[in-house]
Amino acid sequence: MKSEPIAVIRNACLALFLASPLMGAPTYAAPAAAPKAEAPLVVRGLPDFADLVDLVGPSVVNIRTVERVLPRSSDDGEMDDDMRELFRRFFGGPPPELPRSKPKRGEQQTPEREVPRGVGSGFIISPDGYVMTNAHVIEHADGVIVTLDDQREFKAKVVGTDRRTDVAVLKIDATHLPAARIGDVSKLRVGEWVMAIGSPFDLDNTVTAGIVSAKHRDTGEYLPFIQTDVAVNPGNSGGPLINMRGEVVGINSQIYSRSGGFMGISFAIPIDEAMRVGEQLKATGHVTRGRIGVRIDRVSREVAESMGLSAPKGALVRNVEPGSPAAIAGVEPGDIVIAFGGKPVDSATDLPRMVGATAPGAHSTIDVFRRGKTHKLKVVVAELEPQAAGPGRRPAAARSAPESKPSASQSFGLTVMDLTAEQRSELKIPNGVLVQAANGAAAGAGVRKGDVILAVGNSKIEDVHQFDSALAKLDRTKVTNMLVQRDDMVQYILVPPKG
Repeated sequence: MKSEPIAVIRNACLALFLASPLMGAPTYAAPAAAPKAEAPLVVRGLPDFADLVDLVGPSVVNIRTVERVLPRSSDDGEMDDDMRELFRRFFGGPPPELPRSKPKRGEQQTPEREVPRGVGSGFIISPDGYVMTNAHVIEHADGVIVTLDDQREFKAKVVGTDRRTDVAVLKIDATHLPAARIGDVSKLRVGEWVMAIGSPFDLDNTVTAGIVSAKHRDTGEYLPFIQTDVAVNPGNSGGPLINMRGEVVGINSQIYSRSGGFMGISFAIPIDEAMRVGEQLKATGHVTRGRIGVRIDRVSREVAESMGLSAPKGALVRNVEPGSPAAIAGVEPGDIVIAFGGKPVDSATDLPRMVGATAPGAHSTIDVFRRGKTHKLKVVVAELEPQAAGPGRRPAAARSAPESKPSASQSFGLTVMDLTAEQRSELKIPNGVLVQAANGAAAGAGVRKGDVILAVGNSKIEDVHQFDSALAKLDRTKVTNMLVQRDDMVQYILVPPKG
């Protein structure tokens, strides 16, 4: 009686033993995996722009421009549009020019009339009637009409325009106006929601929204644009770009388009740059900028590596205007400007903005990288004035080479000669050798007959002897940079290593 329970237990243990996947090995239950923690939501829902529209809408204006023309008379030899279209359909070409009737003696001349010319947008920047817009909106207009949100219309006076930044300031005879609040562009973030209000295709108070796609986009000489995907079309120009706090952070100015319509990329002028320009326009009617007298280009990665720069930063000086502040300070063609006024120059477009923002007559510093070393120069900034660029010159030796014994550098395919005193005077350069013939690797890299080679690597070239010596010391398994002057501009030409 007592053995029966033992037999049952024995049989049960045997069954469990035989059911085990590995004979003699105990089995354990795997611990349950801990639930993975979910990342917190960064964005919740979509913004509602209705309150922003109510807040900012009253400060946005519609701008119409007009031009004055002489009205056509019935006998002035001009056909109306319907007659021209009828003539084209039946005769397959434009109508002939008919003689114009001359005004009779003593007859009063017909007065000019105003016709619509274009539309745009703008926004009020002060309660006493100052309005900001794009310069291209009012360019060449004979009259400007500003329509407020409450449908009041005013004839506007053009206070001043600045074509370089595409900013204009208008003045209307009104007070106690709802001025837009100005935001801080430095706090604007890529990916942030923004809104535009304007008059695309003359449709007043049109609201569009999107996000900031990029900042500091280099599309202009003096402006680092804000790139957005906000829908901007003809008529939006001059209207405000608004952040989620109801502040103006930019002026909608340009679009990227292959068709003339919106394609998802638009550009706005940063409001801090625009307000600096606007204050000068209000004070004097024009903008005063500094200049130092250099023409610059970007620094490529290949040029930076060949010269020993850690990164492709700075502005490459391609030309120095004789007698300019830069020339007096000692800046040379081929220098790379890496800082101005103690602030780093990250890209070539930074330098004109820094110099332009400096008051004429101010003393500043300019740091240049030259042949492997950094030099700090002192410069007195002058005032920027519009100047017509003169035609480039070729050295006299390129047109008619004087008799001189050339030197052949076969490994580069170059034949060069010393510059005469006349050529140095004409080109206003103290050193260099003239290229008489270019073949092989140098020609393939872009060196041409008539170029003047100013430096090879980090060695300044005075004459043919020094040129040959510099070439002999080069490591032909690496890229060789040559500083070359062509006409009145310089550039670095990179000759690939010898294969």
